[in-house]
Amino acid sequence: MSSEIPALVADKISPRAKELLAKVTKFVEEECQPAEVILESQIPSDPSKRFLNSYPAIIDTLKAKAKKLGLWNLFLSNIHYREGVALSNLEYALIAEQLGRCPVASEAMNCSAPDTGNMETIAKYGNDAQKKQWLTPLLNGDIRSAFVMTERFVASSDARNINLDIKRDGNEYVLNGTKWWSSGAGDPRCKIYLVMGKTDAANPNPYKQQSVVLVPHNTPGITVERALSVFGYDDAPHGHCEVSFKNVRVPVSNILLGEGRGFEIIQGRLGPGRIHHCMRSIGVASVALELMLLRVNDPNRQTFGKPLSQHGTILEWIAKSRLEIDAGRLLVLNAADQIDRSDAKGALKNIAMAKIYVPSMALTVIDRAIQAHGAAGICQDFPLARMWASMRTLRLADGPDEVHMNQLGRLESKKVKEL
Repeated sequence: MSSEIPALVADKISPRAKELLAKVTKFVEEECQPAEVILESQIPSDPSKRFLNSYPAIIDTLKAKAKKLGLWNLFLSNIHYREGVALSNLEYALIAEQLGRCPVASEAMNCSAPDTGNMETIAKYGNDAQKKQWLTPLLNGDIRSAFVMTERFVASSDARNINLDIKRDGNEYVLNGTKWWSSGAGDPRCKIYLVMGKTDAANPNPYKQQSVVLVPHNTPGITVERALSVFGYDDAPHGHCEVSFKNVRVPVSNILLGEGRGFEIIQGRLGPGRIHHCMRSIGVASVALELMLLRVNDPNRQTFGKPLSQHGTILEWIAKSRLEIDAGRLLVLNAADQIDRSDAKGALKNIAMAKIYVPSMALTVIDRAIQAHGAAGICQDFPLARMWASMRTLRLADGPDEVHMNQLGRLESKKVKEL
């Protein structure tokens, strides 16, 4: 499916970005989409071997091809990172939409979560030694990573509640606590965790209690307890894991930015990560609409004497889906452009709007496509059920809708002084 650049932003897209967009579109269609079936066949069916064991070999084949084509680390803009590539966030938004059309594509080009957010975090806040040890192999695609923040027994949507204990003992930090929904921790290539916890629980400023520490995955005391399922899908070998830390010791030099800087780091990290999810979600919704169009225009499928595509309800679903996808795309592009103009903090309002709207929009489009497919839409013969599960997760990942609603509402309320 050819990619189109909206007229509103066409003059901001460089010739190089247009060339990359065309190459990415072709690579997704000709290499990644055919590889989906192969990837699934290379994941062990034995539950005991689906995590921390192996990963599909086809991924390495795709990575080698992507590197050779120059389709690598496209998410990291040199506008904000010296390690980045010559693409703006706006230009990457168009590319990421194409990545969203195939679940294999992002990893094939080293542009998949949570590695993208973790690489941005280390690039922005890490020192030279930390970058050499962890950022370089991540950028090379040699290892993977996990961001370890959410906790099971507190309301983690308010990050002040995060209470994994991080105590200093001489030249080391000692970590004790349990995390869950640690995405990526099930992958045998995951070598580094970015762990958020409390270094100063007594600090009167609740936003200065938290810190982020780099913790190698094989540090003694770490146990991957289990992989959690998402509406029945286990997302192996990537996984979303519950991880326990019992007297886990790391050098003091492993702290990012400094003690009490955790909130600063997660705000800097989550902004771009949220918008990356939204970029890809436009691609997911577009695929759902295309599947719906194919289904309802199948000449063999008629109800009450006429093709499905001639029923008013179906036509309304198609029209609404097109309107909503295009509206969501413009919200995402506007947020990406604002990040380019300032940074994630300067684009809080725009990011919140996209994060609130796009996953729900994609869910609605996917749901219509499922309905148009009838019972086929909820079975393994079509990707719609898995797509729905993935999109529903995004209404919680990187902060639930309600948090972003509150933030957007507060930002809008500040305008009352200007009225």
